[in-house]
Amino acid sequence: MKKFMEEFKAFALKGNVMDMAVGVIIGGAFTGIVTALIENFINPILAMITAGARYTSQDWGMFASNFIGAVINFIIMAFILFILVKGINKMMSIGKKKEEPAAPTTKKCPYCKSDIPIEATRCPHCTSLLEENPEDEA
Repeated sequence: MKKFMEEFKAFALKGNVMDMAVGVIIGGAFTGIVTALIENFINPILAMITAGARYTSQDWGMFASNFIGAVINFIIMAFILFILVKGINKMMSIGKKKEEPAAPTTKKCPYCKSDIPIEATRCPHCTSLLEENPEDEA
């Protein structure tokens, strides 16, 4: 059972799963903005055009406050998700070792400035002799 829980934890906290979960939650919160826009602005405008409905400035103020409320809810939800994901990423990086940089495999030719293998004694680009080859001296 312990191995199963470790595998599930590794799966659930993998980058792709977390990204998808955040996307679904943000999508749901954004749906609230779209719904508020339609119910509070689009539908009243259509009702005015097609049915001749009349709205007072107080009605439009209420519509605007409902829409602004939906936008604020979205911003709060996005901020909370940001903090949660940041915390989860911090927790996941606590036990990991930092990778040491790999040893260089290339060097610059001092004559033509091309990248060449580190073991090269002659530049393949400009054919300059880079260092003495011990076989040439014998």
